[in-house]
Amino acid sequence: MAAPSTAPGSGAQTEEDFDGVPYVVRTVTGSASTKPYRCPGCDQEIRPATPHVVAWPADVADGLDVRRHWHRTCWAARDRRRAKPLPPRGPRR
Repeated sequence: MAAPSTAPGSGAQTEEDFDGVPYVVRTVTGSASTKPYRCPGCDQEIRPATPHVVAWPADVADGLDVRRHWHRTCWAARDRRRAKPLPPRGPRR
């Protein structure tokens, strides 16, 4: 299971499956969201101050290079949506 989150403005951190791969999923509060992101589930902008989730493969140490910001509803429907491919993952840690 993923370690508890310590990032400011982030909510719960869990581990969830996506296409047979475990992902770390962290909720982000609206107040902690200060810049726009592009959701890979719908290819639309996540505007600043919008609550959303950040997900990355659990086998990547900190996930900084492969984190993806998703609308909450897009993440919930991820099995019906196709995300843009992630860059190749580094060695397992």
